Amino acid sequence: MFSYMSTPIPAPYHIEKMTWEALKPFFIEHRPKLFTECFSLASNKTLSDVEQEKMAILAQNMGSPFTLNLGLFHNKKPIGWSFGWQKDRETYYMTNSAIVPQHRRKGLYSCLLQKTIEEVQAVGFQIIESRHTATNNPVIIPKLKCGFIISGMEISDVFGTLVHLRYYTNPVRRHLMDIRSGQAKPDVDLMKKLEI
Repeated sequence: MFSYMSTPIPAPYHIEKMTWEALKPFFIEHRPKLFTECFSLASNKTLSDVEQEKMAILAQNMGSPFTLNLGLFHNKKPIGWSFGWQKDRETYYMTNSAIVPQHRRKGLYSCLLQKTIEEVQAVGFQIIESRHTATNNPVIIPKLKCGFIISGMEISDVFGTLVHLRYYTNPVRRHLMDIRSGQAKPDVDLMKKLEI
């Protein structure tokens, strides 16, 4: 069974849980600078006023799902983020993460990732999902090393070709993904659970 080793975040860095209102200004300021090489469709710009009004009403139907907003700081200066929200009763969707360039390649993304896993597992989520452009190796590789697995592909009108990754907090379900993919055979205990 796979398990990752938690790596402590090196000083003088630290991660803080934040409200979206506190994180949003930094995100809005830095997102365009950190994703300059990417081009994605701002789908809201394709909607008429009537469609936008209907989408706002539909969003209200979603209630108040769980959210997690993490800020990454160097001393007291924000240098990165990771945020996401509850997709359904068992799934947390890890939506967006970034670190300013001069602080990359120091293992900080892995620390944000581990903090996310710890936080969402503690509240009971069974699955952590994310989607990434297929060539985004600086994000995909740390996630694979941390125990995420490739669970699908998608061609998105907004982002292009995406790889879907999943992290299972339940080791039985994680093992079942190895079996479903052909990587392993079911053991006796799992065969009982599957009623085989």
